[in-house]
Amino acid sequence: MPRDPYEVLGVPRGADDTHIKKAFRKLARELHPDVNSSETAEEDFKEAAEAYEVLSDAERRATFDRYGWEGLRSGGYAPPDFSGFGSLGDIFDAFFGGGMAGGRGGPIQGGDVAVTVELDLLTASRGAKAEVAYDAITRCEHCHGNGAEPGTPIETCGRCGGAGRLQAVTRTPFGQVMRTVECDVCGGDGRVAKEPCKVCRGRGRQVQRRTLTVDVPAGIADGQRIRLGGRGHEGERGGPAGDLYVQVRVREHERFVRDGDDLVTVLDLPAPLAALGTTVRVPLLDGDEEVEIPAGTQPGATIVLRGKGMPPLRRGRHGDLRVVVNVVIPRRLNKRQRELLTELADSMGPENLANDESVFSKLRRSLFAS
Repeated sequence: MPRDPYEVLGVPRGADDTHIKKAFRKLARELHPDVNSSETAEEDFKEAAEAYEVLSDAERRATFDRYGWEGLRSGGYAPPDFSGFGSLGDIFDAFFGGGMAGGRGGPIQGGDVAVTVELDLLTASRGAKAEVAYDAITRCEHCHGNGAEPGTPIETCGRCGGAGRLQAVTRTPFGQVMRTVECDVCGGDGRVAKEPCKVCRGRGRQVQRRTLTVDVPAGIADGQRIRLGGRGHEGERGGPAGDLYVQVRVREHERFVRDGDDLVTVLDLPAPLAALGTTVRVPLLDGDEEVEIPAGTQPGATIVLRGKGMPPLRRGRHGDLRVVVNVVIPRRLNKRQRELLTELADSMGPENLANDESVFSKLRRSLFAS
């Protein structure tokens, strides 16, 4: 059973005809294919059209108010039939005479183009100049975009008389309406080439391979895009060109994981050295650095090297390098090593195992932290 037409149009039951018509047109504009790419837009519009057909007719509205949809159906009412329309755009043209989003004969902006550039993490941290190649629709240089073979005339379209548009009568749920459509011969231009260009076959545009050098800024992250205005497909009828979007993919690093502008790495440290303390060289993204490991360092402890992460993409400070200590327990011990560890274990007392925070407290804090 269809939804309540008042609910569909979002109007109260006491709404007058002007209010109902205004609500329908507002909803129709929201569902227009030029602004709404939803897969359900066509069905939503058909539902709105049926609701308007019921509420805009005084007799049908009174029947619905008293008996609902069952009363309408038993009285011979049938929902609007849209099967004769090719697309949602055709339905809109039929209802509103075309032009809800402007005429189609004017300038049309060219489409956007997307390409992908792949970098490693080190290159992303330094910035780079990357070369990209892509196919774009451009103006035909042979005919200079007018679609005619050089030296041949461009004539007024005989079908539309130079108007670029034609009038057509269409049957709608509200009766016959006059609608304006783009001329199928000249494509809305109003003119046609007497002898079409041999290179572009009269289109005035052709596909061309382009190569550009793109400045990739230092600090860019995986998935971010660089926009180059006007580098996409050429517009039609004098319309502006679309944009080129360069999507950056940063390959995973074998040692570092990125977290915002910070880098995170793991340092494997033998348990005896973690207990005694030591000095180690920690690899950076570019080079390495000597780091002091304090005595008694526990598993999972994090040492922060300030400013050793990724540079900021815009303003701000460099990220940090967070070194997570992985305390490695020795395995495959020989006899002498076992004796030494046994002697060490026997010498341990409660004071050696005391910790500022118990494991249970850490677990509780991590689970219930807000």
